[in-house]
Amino acid sequence: MMNSSRTQVSDGLCELRIEGALDAHTVRDLRPTLDALVADKPKRVTVDLSGLTLIDSSGVGAIVSLFKRVKAEGGEVVVVRAQEQPLAVLRLLKLDRVLGIAAS
Repeated sequence: MMNSSRTQVSDGLCELRIEGALDAHTVRDLRPTLDALVADKPKRVTVDLSGLTLIDSSGVGAIVSLFKRVKAEGGEVVVVRAQEQPLAVLRLLKLDRVLGIAAS
């Protein structure tokens, strides 16, 4: 099971919190949220993964897609608070270098 919530922090700044498991079974539930977020053309998206317990290649693909789409509109995506398995996967794929993964 996966939950996501989107918060408009201020003009052009947005936070996306993803909790639970982001895998092939749940990523389709996240897509409408990502599409709406990208349509708003944010300047900066902070993706909070503190509640994410599991990520697979489908979940990684969704985050990379978000990164590419926001960047194409001149914005940036930063991943924060990734822990345990999700952090290990992102580091293994060297995405910590691309996504600017921060501890907080």
